[in-house]
Amino acid sequence: MKNRYLKIAAALLSTSLLFACSKGADTTDKGSNKEIMDQITSAVSYKKEDDYTDWKNETPTYIELNGTEAEFDQSAAIIVKDKTLTIKTGGVYVLSGKWDDGQIAIDSEDKNTVRIVLNGVEINNTENAAINIVNAEKTIISLHEGTSNRISDGEDYHFDDSSSGEPNAAIFSKDDLTINGSGKLIVHANYNNGISSKDDLKITGGAIEVHSADDGLMGRDLVAIKGGDITVEAGGDGIKSTNDKDSSKGNIALEGGNYDITAGSDGIHAISSLWITDGSYKVTAGGGSPETVSNRENAPGPWGNNANPETDPNLKPKENLDLNPNSNGEANQENTEDTESTSAKGLKAGAELAVGGGTFAIDSSDDAVHSNRDVTIAGGELTIATGDDGVHADTSLRIKGGKINVTKSYEGIESKEIIISDGEVHIVSSDDGVNVGGGNDGSGFRMPMDAESNGQESSGANSGQLNTAAQENNEQASTEEKMLTINDGYITVNADGDGLDSNGSIEMTGGTVIVNGPTSDGNGPLDYDGSFDMSGGFLIAAGSSGMVQAASEQSAQNSLLMTYPDTQKAGTIVHLEDSEGTTITTFAPKKDYQSVFISSPELSKDASYVLYSGGSSKESEQDGLFKTGKYQDGTKVVEFTISNSVTWLNESGITAGRSAHPGGQGGPGGNAGGQKRPEMGNSGGMFGNLDEETREKVQAIMEQERAGTLTREEAQTQLQELGVEFPGPGGRQ
Repeated sequence: MKNRYLKIAAALLSTSLLFACSKGADTTDKGSNKEIMDQITSAVSYKKEDDYTDWKNETPTYIELNGTEAEFDQSAAIIVKDKTLTIKTGGVYVLSGKWDDGQIAIDSEDKNTVRIVLNGVEINNTENAAINIVNAEKTIISLHEGTSNRISDGEDYHFDDSSSGEPNAAIFSKDDLTINGSGKLIVHANYNNGISSKDDLKITGGAIEVHSADDGLMGRDLVAIKGGDITVEAGGDGIKSTNDKDSSKGNIALEGGNYDITAGSDGIHAISSLWITDGSYKVTAGGGSPETVSNRENAPGPWGNNANPETDPNLKPKENLDLNPNSNGEANQENTEDTESTSAKGLKAGAELAVGGGTFAIDSSDDAVHSNRDVTIAGGELTIATGDDGVHADTSLRIKGGKINVTKSYEGIESKEIIISDGEVHIVSSDDGVNVGGGNDGSGFRMPMDAESNGQESSGANSGQLNTAAQENNEQASTEEKMLTINDGYITVNADGDGLDSNGSIEMTGGTVIVNGPTSDGNGPLDYDGSFDMSGGFLIAAGSSGMVQAASEQSAQNSLLMTYPDTQKAGTIVHLEDSEGTTITTFAPKKDYQSVFISSPELSKDASYVLYSGGSSKESEQDGLFKTGKYQDGTKVVEFTISNSVTWLNESGITAGRSAHPGGQGGPGGNAGGQKRPEMGNSGGMFGNLDEETREKVQAIMEQERAGTLTREEAQTQLQELGVEFPGPGGRQ
């Protein structure tokens, strides 16, 4: 047993090391945020008239609406016909009163800006758009201070030309549209979209509330918002850009404002790039995250799931469903509707998604932050609950600053390449915490392996022939391309799957990383296929031991991996100190564990150390790490001397490293690279006793399930009829 006060100098040293990038510090990357602002400046051009100015000295034309009649200066360029009031020239027009079952139209015959001041107005049209901007160089809708303005349409539109599908919004513009002011605008869009522009939509102020059958705010070429209070309740996307014909367009730029978005599909969706530098965002997409997020790997069966695909949003096949039957016209004309109609992401971009500031509360059934290409987070505070990935980028994810708190997810962050250079990241996941996989949602299902495939996915009776030299070379190249790099920052992971998982390699040069979990032997705290080069920073990972890996032997920084004979209860302290009594770390894992990996700059070759278990500490803790101070009443587990880069330990002392399982998870083919995983046995035993005909039938059934043409229950029934049984959770080795 032990009771020792530690030296003040050592306490200060360890505190500086472990808590150098702790919670509460401002980690915004000012340089990267400026880069995002520069991109916005390049793509968005605001003019003086976009900001609200007093209109009373601009010789306005006053229009008083009274049911089905309107009063205005008869010399004004205004035509009233068949319940439609049409403005024909540029100028300032001030509207007040009520317009019943009619339309305000703008069809300007000159190149001057048309400015409409809504000064306490209610406009309703049951058969078409309430405000329809047919032709204008530019239109500005100003919301007068202290006024409330209501715009609404009906559920069905009557078109002169039904093939055009236009207008398709309660407020519709074929040209540039700006909304400014400080008044209130309430839009009820019962037919399709709320506010839509076929060119640029800009908002610089106002309290805007949109309730729409489909999309809330839409700009074909651009949506740019600098301020305002924006509330959107949409059956489709909350805010959306749609131009997929010109790579320089289809962007969304948000520089401020307060947002409360509830969307049936995506919260904010840019067909091209999405840039955010400031603002406050509350986004709920697809009904929000499920109460619990299932782990699709740890359950029995080739799907790795016991859940029902009909009720679990993580398992539903993607179908070309149209949530709103009235959106077909727009889809046919613009050809920009997302083919994944079930997409329910919080923030989504087709190209670049960059966040430099702002506060976010995102609750989504699909990915919370998603790009089909790259994601950069340089600042801001993001709190995320999701039924899928917290942050996903198909190509590259760069975290340069800010604070990301993923409270619920399937996988925390995922991309083909992940680089963390600063910031604070906290992840809770039902599967992998950090996953380097790549591609379009790379966390998808894998087909079971058979004995002849040497670790390759089965694809029929001749699957063993897939293991060709060309394929091995392709897999080697793919592994080399995928990389998790941690240069700085403060990262915590609480995972039911792998903690840090790279289908390529891992490199860590700085920062602090804390991993809790998994508890299942089917996953590991660290999981990589290539190598793990540990040259700096502090890493502690506590979890199961069945698939345990350490850093690579060639790592410049020393580390140790302790494997216990029995599972240690969550909260049981791990305390490591040198032979002089100087603390290296004191850590209380949040989950049950049977292995602990520790790498620290304070571990030196040829120095002796003692590892303790249990006991208590009187010092404050952060994420299980105790500030160095009084540790007492622990039990000595093992005393050892470091002679290699990686020291493998059990209760008896130093032991040999673990061997590789098929596929060489410690390095390609089990060669030099990383420390190797334990022997996993015959991965194809489940299907090894099937004849060729039965195996082909099994393969066909599984492919139908993956394509969504069979439910899991239907597939399982058909497999059982073939005599194929799957092991329970305890059957995994």
